[in-house]
Amino acid sequence: MKHAKLCIVLAVPSLALIWSSAAEGQAHADAKAITEADCTVSKTGDHIPASAIGEPVSAVALNAPRWNPAAGTAPAYCSVDGAIAPVDRSATAKPINFRVVLPASWSGRAAQMGGAGMNGFLSPGLAGGGPDSPLLRGFATYGSDSGHQAAGSPFGGGGPPNPAASDWALNEEAIKNFGYMQMKKTHDAAMVLIERMYGQRPQYNYYVGSSQGGREALTVAARYPADYNGIVANVPVVNFSSLMLGPVLIRIHEKPSANWVTPAKVNAIRGEFMRQCDKLDGLADGIINNYMACRAIFDVSQGGRDRHPWASKRCPSNVDPNPADTSASACLTDGQISTLEFVYSRYHFAKPLANNVRTFGMWLPNTDPSGSGLIANARFKGQEGAPPEAAAYSSLGILGVTAFLMGDVQANPLDYVEGGKLEARRQELSAILDATNPDFAALERRGGKMIVTIGTNDTLASPASQLDLYQSVIDKMGRSTVDRFARFFVLPQTGHGLSGTNYSVDGDGNKVETQPIPNTFDRLTILTEWVEKNMAPGKSINVTAGSRSFPMCSYPDFPKYHEGPVASADSYVCSAR
Repeated sequence: MKHAKLCIVLAVPSLALIWSSAAEGQAHADAKAITEADCTVSKTGDHIPASAIGEPVSAVALNAPRWNPAAGTAPAYCSVDGAIAPVDRSATAKPINFRVVLPASWSGRAAQMGGAGMNGFLSPGLAGGGPDSPLLRGFATYGSDSGHQAAGSPFGGGGPPNPAASDWALNEEAIKNFGYMQMKKTHDAAMVLIERMYGQRPQYNYYVGSSQGGREALTVAARYPADYNGIVANVPVVNFSSLMLGPVLIRIHEKPSANWVTPAKVNAIRGEFMRQCDKLDGLADGIINNYMACRAIFDVSQGGRDRHPWASKRCPSNVDPNPADTSASACLTDGQISTLEFVYSRYHFAKPLANNVRTFGMWLPNTDPSGSGLIANARFKGQEGAPPEAAAYSSLGILGVTAFLMGDVQANPLDYVEGGKLEARRQELSAILDATNPDFAALERRGGKMIVTIGTNDTLASPASQLDLYQSVIDKMGRSTVDRFARFFVLPQTGHGLSGTNYSVDGDGNKVETQPIPNTFDRLTILTEWVEKNMAPGKSINVTAGSRSFPMCSYPDFPKYHEGPVASADSYVCSAR
């Protein structure tokens, strides 16, 4: 394998990856070809020795390979499914199911595809035919279900977990597989199969991940840097153990009914964010571009004492005259204001977690405060005013609280107490699950390259914790070193799919037409050219949406309006203030 180069970018449907004909020709210049006659057990084998896997396993079994003829834009390929057996033999231990996709015309590249949600399914995009598919560029692709098998959507649901499908979350080896070991185990198995099929291992190996897969990308970058030449990841769920707990912490803060921020307050919250933050970039357009300054206003855990960013929204005499008012002029009670200050400020841990992380960033001011459990439309078991039949609170990732942390799938998550008897377990889980290690020196020394992209309107991940990771890497490695091997991009006011629009009312209170925020750029070409040709991307990249363009800036810079048409990237400069 050549010098490792790491690039973290996220593969998401809304961000088309365009492969230029020149790059494609170069990629396939030395392509190796296979046919259906090669897609046989005699070629791939029926097992892989456990000794070939870099983390403990008991066995690796392979199914008979399947030939898939070309269909539409998708090339012909041979796929091999396998199962990596755990060392633990208890009933809650689960295999890692994986798949390796071997294209008929192989470019010498491979890409490990990251997971989604709480995983439990084979990685998305292994044989996808869309424009962002590495398979279309001649990459062998591979991925797994991360070591457990889910029933239903990979993102789970809002209801309580199914105990029969959740017992894996009580097994320590399964949790460690989910956290980090499955990436190494799947990688090592895939390398054996690629070598068996093509007679050599990849010249370049990449990791492509989004959300959970983005966390996985950061994880392999820190834990297994020798295995990858480039990593593609966006919107990583960085402080994963705390992210799963985050919505629960909000519901705990809202145990007193006076603290409950009801859905009726959504427009009042959005309007106040816009009023105070829209024009911080020099333009009233319904977009909070200056995310750092806006965060500084609303994060009351930082800066001077006794700051009250919500003071103008306080109900007279702390009495809401119309709790059902859904307009932007609706007022907020003191209890509701305390919850909003909680949601948009750093949460301080009782004791530092892995990598000496002392806070969880929570969320940035955004135009989707109703998303991902930030606002609840009901009262839950354990909250004041909840009806007798009230359900226990549940959210995506609730297994991380009830099972991982509390050891009981049926536990009420609102019984959690920060710094209490579960503190030691918090420490253990943080070390297993959190992608907060800021030290990528091993990658950098080997020529590694990294690109991370996040959106500030994300309510599934925590963009504030992502920004804190960005800063921790700069603090650890130094700005000049980071600029040599990494790009930390921020797309203001875009969500978990890195898509979004301007808000319908600007900071002056005027209605404005909503339009998509530009977010499209040629990710994979940028990645491979940096990795394979040492052609570094700029510290800002123009992104597009139809005829509109916009500069995507590297943290901590934001697009500051200068002069000219607001729909042109040339009218902005990337600035830190």
